[in-house]
Amino acid sequence: MSPPAVVIDRSLTRRIAALALPALVVLAAEPLYVLVDTAVVGHLGSVPLAAVAVGGTVMSLAVWFGTLMAYGTTGRAARRFGAGDRTAAVEEGVQASWLALTTGVVLVLLAQVFAGPLTRALASDPEAAHAAAGWLRIAVLGIPGLLLAAAGNGWMRGVQDTRRPLYFVLGANVLSAVLCPVLVYAADWGLTGSAVANVTAQSITGALFLWAIIRERAPLRPVPSVIGNQLVLGRDLLIRGAAFQACWLSATTVAARFGVAALGAHQIALQLWFFAALALDAVAIAAQSLVGAALGAGDEPAAREVARRVTLVGGIAGVCFAVLAAAGAGIIPGLFTADRAVHDQAAIVWPWFVAMLPFAGVVYALDGVMIGAGDVGYLRTMTLVGALGGFLPLIWLSYALSWGLPGIWAGLAMFTLVRLVALLLRWRGTRWAVVGATR
Repeated sequence: MSPPAVVIDRSLTRRIAALALPALVVLAAEPLYVLVDTAVVGHLGSVPLAAVAVGGTVMSLAVWFGTLMAYGTTGRAARRFGAGDRTAAVEEGVQASWLALTTGVVLVLLAQVFAGPLTRALASDPEAAHAAAGWLRIAVLGIPGLLLAAAGNGWMRGVQDTRRPLYFVLGANVLSAVLCPVLVYAADWGLTGSAVANVTAQSITGALFLWAIIRERAPLRPVPSVIGNQLVLGRDLLIRGAAFQACWLSATTVAARFGVAALGAHQIALQLWFFAALALDAVAIAAQSLVGAALGAGDEPAAREVARRVTLVGGIAGVCFAVLAAAGAGIIPGLFTADRAVHDQAAIVWPWFVAMLPFAGVVYALDGVMIGAGDVGYLRTMTLVGALGGFLPLIWLSYALSWGLPGIWAGLAMFTLVRLVALLLRWRGTRWAVVGATR
């Protein structure tokens, strides 16, 4: 490699890291705050803890909507930014913010009406269901802020500004983490204090992103045609996300049929898988921003080089996670439980978990490439193919034929393999790399 090529090579890697590392902190902030909130509420007793678990399950739907909104906005804003039109990129954020605000208000109203029936359906204990409904009716008031923050993260990543989102999200969540025990214990608000702390963090974050977009001085009026295009993109991401949810739910349901120890081991490995996915998503976010900008600038070779590099970085990150997981095989399960039966089941799952991580790193990176390119329809279709043709048949066969956890994790491996092959084939072709300010 010639010296100039080495310089370009290192520069691109630094740009990927500069986008990925702040994004990783932003991605981790909300789950870490949830852990703090759970720990605080847990000391109030089993009923409040169950109430937060049930209410948090319902709130996770809003978080899911927010993730879809952020990812959909990043690619569209990045194309505009790459084409040299920052104002148009910010305008994508304006329209996403209108969509976020409208969706948030609708979800708040629905939750006020259906909080009781929802929590009763999820909680078998009437006291826990009642407490969860009260918590949820307050906590949902933060949904508009949560979705505004998601839209803000989307357009800011699109214009390659990941520093301000880091300050906004981290600052608000740290404030709320301090506020939570104060309201729960010192103010003696109990479970209500937890809900108010949630609303505070989400509302402050949303307000900061709203302030940032107003300062850009872009036109603030809603444009239905642009919002409609964002909804089409969101629809494909929503269908894709629903396929993932169906897979995880089915896997947990089947694992439960093999006993408590198998379910515990499965849950430990699956949560660690989700944690790895969270970290690898940071590389995918860098890919969304850089690929979208390159295609928006009309530079297909640059987009392909970014795709190549983030795939390499994703693969290396996956290998690093695999090495750590392999080294901790005898230690990590013990951090979750002292039950030897669970440890024995975890030993069965662990080789599958470790072996898949390097491939998962490549898959997540290429997911980011395709989202940045706006090739979301292909992602949707291939995810459905992997779920319906690989994952779901294998795990239900595992139940029918008593294959146990190896059958379930073979299904997850097949799901990952189908997506990997599909993404590599797409990446080697030309149909994803459509240049221009819009796809």
